[in-house]
Amino acid sequence: MTSASLLVIGLILLHPAVLWASESQTDYGLLSNIGVSILAATVMAYLFTVLKQPLILAYIAAGVIIGPRIGFALVQDKDDIATIAEIGLILLLFMIGLELNLKKIRESGKSLILTGCSQFIICVAMGLGFLFLLGFTFQVATPQEYEILGVKIVGGRYDLLYLAACLAISSTTIVVKLLYEKFELDTLAGRLTIGVLIFQDLWAIVILGLQPNLADPQILVVLWSFAKGAFLVGITFLASKYVLRLIFRKIAKLPELVLVASLGWCFFIVGLASDLGMSMEMGALIAGVAISTFPYNLDIIGKIINIRDFFITLFFVGLGMVIPNPLDKLGLVGIALLLSGFLVVTRFLSIFPVLYGLKNGNRISLLTSINLSQLSEFALVIVVIGKKPEYHHIGQDIVTLIIFVFVITSIASTYMIKYSNNLQNALGKVAVALGFKAMRGQVEESTLEEPKEIALLGFFRVASAFLAEIEEIKPELKNKLVVVDFNPRVYRRLAARQVKVFYGDISNLQTLHHAGLEHAKIAISTITDDILVGTSNLKLISEIRTVAPNARIIVTGTSNSQALELYAAGADFVLRPNVATALQLLPVVERLLQGEEAVIKEVAVAKLAERDEILN
Repeated sequence: MTSASLLVIGLILLHPAVLWASESQTDYGLLSNIGVSILAATVMAYLFTVLKQPLILAYIAAGVIIGPRIGFALVQDKDDIATIAEIGLILLLFMIGLELNLKKIRESGKSLILTGCSQFIICVAMGLGFLFLLGFTFQVATPQEYEILGVKIVGGRYDLLYLAACLAISSTTIVVKLLYEKFELDTLAGRLTIGVLIFQDLWAIVILGLQPNLADPQILVVLWSFAKGAFLVGITFLASKYVLRLIFRKIAKLPELVLVASLGWCFFIVGLASDLGMSMEMGALIAGVAISTFPYNLDIIGKIINIRDFFITLFFVGLGMVIPNPLDKLGLVGIALLLSGFLVVTRFLSIFPVLYGLKNGNRISLLTSINLSQLSEFALVIVVIGKKPEYHHIGQDIVTLIIFVFVITSIASTYMIKYSNNLQNALGKVAVALGFKAMRGQVEESTLEEPKEIALLGFFRVASAFLAEIEEIKPELKNKLVVVDFNPRVYRRLAARQVKVFYGDISNLQTLHHAGLEHAKIAISTITDDILVGTSNLKLISEIRTVAPNARIIVTGTSNSQALELYAAGADFVLRPNVATALQLLPVVERLLQGEEAVIKEVAVAKLAERDEILN
């Protein structure tokens, strides 16, 4: 089936919504707008999946189709979608904060600090020079019309400065979503990428603080912005240490309540940040970092991700709605293509040499540069504020340029990150030819500890007994063990016994990934289906195969038929608690018939007295 045929099918599926839109001139309301947006996103996502294209592009295409500028105008009120999309950004930044392992960020050391500080400055400096050569200048008089490469532009007084600053920051939304899907957030390149994005967000906050006083910048205004930021961070981390930790410990037995409390905490800090005049997204990031060290963060991430994806989908659909018709702005499209190419080049020129000079090697330096080669959604916020009548720092054509650059680099970056390893290999050869030699013997990917080879999914009576056997007979296996369970008592006692443990739901793929299941050689479920919550041993086999396709799988069955079904599904061994009990019972019955009850009881009591299990 051709791409054109699939597109036609998609439009036919949307036809009822098109007719609905054409027959009514009234606003549908928030719920109707969301419904149309999700329907369009679903259809386009299916088509793009068949065509093996990134989903982000599908959502943008959906917005274009239903939007008022190019498509069928099924959604008239873009503000409704923008509001929902803002929630998606807040949840995304909250999850980034939860993901941030401060120990691993510190492990990146001076590479992160120097790159984060220098990248923005270098990009702005190159941007000012390049844009000035193109013809963009500071307009000290009232806004006037001027030409760039033969294209007439109605500008403002600070077009040059706005463009240079916006081209220097990258998209947190796109980068994190794509790296998350590739399971690359926790690699060294991923940590450096997120670290640089955080520094860029800090620079963006400085820009937002300067905007109201751009005509007469005052150092006190900037210092006051930093003071408010420091106050928010201080209050957040004090509350986390002395209040939240106690609250979460009390409610940890109820994962749903942990999720609700986490979201409540997130939006409380978001509201506080807004009251202080700071970015709500930055408040969400700080809220996430404040509880990232809690043992419950993996479970929170696993449950929030589906909610986040719903809102992020609407974010990209909303972006598609505001894309101007390129046929009406062909000249600006040409300039946007040039600026997009310049942006990608400046990312490599500002990031690669710094990271390479700090001994990170070609691979990490190139991957980090590739990851950051797009424009930030923050840039859209900055130019929209700059266009406001009370400021009028820039003209509408500059806003349109930034939108085009954002769309172009979003599309290009999606493919660049998707195929980043292939692209890095090709660019690595170019780098070597230019004299950037590969650093042999260097460990480019580092972890804080060795991956565990044995994963216990769920921890109940059998797992408790199994651990006791390991400690007594094979203590060397203890260091190869990782446990995933959401019982807070189990978590505390295992941690006290120096066993690696993750608080989380074993039915969630993200939790299993964060627990390092992909490194496990053996994955074990010792809990029967009647005790498992939200999953089954049969489902666990599928989940384990998804995360760790090479792992050997041991699960638990209670009947012959179930055991055969589990073997057929891919289990390497099926535990039968009833059979194990029978095997233990038979010799005891035989000895009791021989009159050895006293000996049996004495030995059993002595062993129980010596045995120290987690679940007694």
